[in-house]
Parts: sequence; C-alpha cells; structure tokens
Amino acid sequence: MKILHTSDWHLGHQLHGYPREYEHQQFLDWLAETLEQEQADALLVAGDIFDTANPPASAWRMLYRFLARLAKTLPKLNVVMTGGNHDSPSKLDAPHELLKAFDLHLVGGISRDDQGQLEMERLLVPLTDAAGNTAAWVLAVPFLRSSDLRTEDLTETDDRLIKGVETLYQQVTAAAIQRREPGQALIGMGHVYMASGQLSEMSERRVLGGNQHALPASIFPQELCYAALGHLHLAQRVAKQEHIRYCGSPLPLSMSERHYKHQVVLLETDGEHLSEIRPVPVPRTVEMLKVPAEPQPLKAVLKALTSLELDEHPREAQPFLEVPVLLEKPQAMLREKVMQALEGKAVRLAKITPHYQQQDNAPSLAHQRLSEVSPQQVFALSWQQKYDGQPSDAMRDAFEQLLTQVEDE
Repeated sequence: MKILHTSDWHLGHQLHGYPREYEHQQFLDWLAETLEQEQADALLVAGDIFDTANPPASAWRMLYRFLARLAKTLPKLNVVMTGGNHDSPSKLDAPHELLKAFDLHLVGGISRDDQGQLEMERLLVPLTDAAGNTAAWVLAVPFLRSSDLRTEDLTETDDRLIKGVETLYQQVTAAAIQRREPGQALIGMGHVYMASGQLSEMSERRVLGGNQHALPASIFPQELCYAALGHLHLAQRVAKQEHIRYCGSPLPLSMSERHYKHQVVLLETDGEHLSEIRPVPVPRTVEMLKVPAEPQPLKAVLKALTSLELDEHPREAQPFLEVPVLLEKPQAMLREKVMQALEGKAVRLAKITPHYQQQDNAPSLAHQRLSEVSPQQVFALSWQQKYDGQPSDAMRDAFEQLLTQVEDE
C-alpha cells in the first residue's frame, strides 16, 4: 500500500491578525493533486486539523470541499483523520457517522462503553488496497487528555501519565492483532509530545503534563511498522527511529518556523512490513521575511526597509515580514515609522520585534506584545522578581501541568 502521512494543518489559523485561507487552500489543492499523481491508497492526518476548538465556518467549508474532491477523484482512497490538542473532540466526532458512510474516518476523541472499556470499532480502521482487500490496520488514536487514561492498576513507581498512554496503545494494538490476518500491516497514529522532540518558539507547547511527561518511543509496540505522529511542526524522526516520525506542519505557523523544510511523508508497505519512506516537500506559496536579518538601530532598519525590493502579488499572497529593531529605550511612533518605510511595497508587516540594550543580563518582557510572550516566560520572570532566582525543574514541571489542565478545560 501507498500511504501519505500529514498533520497539523491548523485550518483557520491567523498569523498576527492575517488570515491564512489562501495558503491553506493552495496546500489542500497541492495535496489532492499529489494524492492523485501518486495514486495513494490512504491519507492519514495526525491531529490539529483546525487551529482552535471553535474554528470559523470557512475552515469547516475548506475541509469539506477537500474531502468532497477526494471522494470524487479518488473514490477508493482511505482517509483517516484524528483530533489534536487544538481540536475539539466533540465537534470532530459530530459528523463521524455521516463521514463514515463515505469511508471517511474522523476520530476526535476516544470513547468507552458502560464498563469503561475502549470502543475499539472507532479506533481501529481497516485500510483497503486497490482491489478492495484489507491490507493494513490503522490505530486511529487521537490526542489523549489526562481524563482519557485509566491508571488504577499502576504501581507507585510508574509514571501515571506515561504508563497510561503506553497501556492504551498496548490495548489498541492487542485488539488490532486479533483482527488482522497474516500479511496485514499495523500503523499507529498519535498526536503527542515525544522525548527529544524539537519544539518551535511561540507555536507549540509540551502537552500531557509538561516536560517530565515527554513520551518515550517505547510507548509504541514493536508490532507497528510505522507511527504517524502530529503536534511538532518540524519534520523529524523520534529517537533516531526511521519508522516513528513527525511529518511536521505543511506551512509555517509562526515567524520562527520560516526556515523549516515543510513536507508530507509518503510510505509504502509490503505485507506487514514497511518498504519505503519518502518525504515530499510542500511548496511554499507565501514567503516569510526578516529584515534586517539581525537587530540593528532604527536608522539602519528604516534604510534597509526603504531599499527593499519585492515583486507584486495580490494581498493574500504577499510575504509576511518581521522587523527586528535594536533600541536603547522605547521609541515613540515606531510602528508608524516602519510603515512609512514600507509604503507602496507588496509586503505584510507581521511583527516588529524590539530588542533593548540591557545594562545587565536580567531578562525583561517590557515593551513586548502579549501575543509574543509565552506563559512559561511570564512564569520564569515573575518567579525571578519575587524570589530572586530561577524556578527549579520541579516548579517548572508543576507549572506545565497546571497550564495543560487549564488549556484542556
């Protein structure tokens, strides 16, 4: 079978107030064409389909148009989509029965029966080949929240969250092994933060309890020939394992991701085994610029912006621009001066990043926009100001747990 793995679309995303509909539509058109050209048998989307739990109607329309196109051009394509930490499980699960009638599987969250047992029929999806025969099984596990896990039987030495996730994957794998026949591959899905994974600045966060609960590669049973992961926007392998991968997001979701090589992953199975893994680069339809490349005094910055030469593009296709400025103190009318230097140029000013010359090495969040500051930065600075030092690893982990619980609620 030929299977395409993607994740973290974040439909409905806005970058510093600018909508991304044009870029997302360009990606979905490219993805549909790639599926057709490759004659893929299956599409896996590993979470964060939407950017928020309450996406705009335009984002839902974009998703449904894409699925309708696939149903028309590739009627035999298997489509399996799972929820991420940005998605609402209930909203994704609402159209499940309707989409399933068209062989489209959208799993927002796990569900259990009256006895507390996992409802495996929703989590185990058979993939059929061109001849209509089941060639593989997908463990369609969505993002797991703390309340999804059962940890009653754990020992005092077990990490409750890590062991809970590992146990759930073992249960789903065991159920898949009972269903599969010889020659059928097992493929896992997950929207998780794995140990040693590289996070991007201001765009992702550690999930499921913080850094101490980064999941080890051992949570995925050896019977899985591939684990299709989502959450981290930088494409990467996990623990140097070729078959456990983040495909990354298809477009940069913050200015700090402008150098990422965005991709989807095309894999092929031969019976129960993985025969090929091939990254496919996603075309960048809107550029991200940083001018100047390093912070400079305002006079030099304005000169660089004035001399900036750009091709003409429609507004929705114009590059995003970050402007780093080196200042001694807050500068009045800073944005107005930058906008004046950019007048008439086909570019969208995403952010001005002021860098202040400190008399000492004390960190400061002064003069930064709230959207540019992470909760972790605020916590660290507040702790330093109150207790004259850095919070311990235990306190940072406790803060991460509280942050996760608040955002989940």
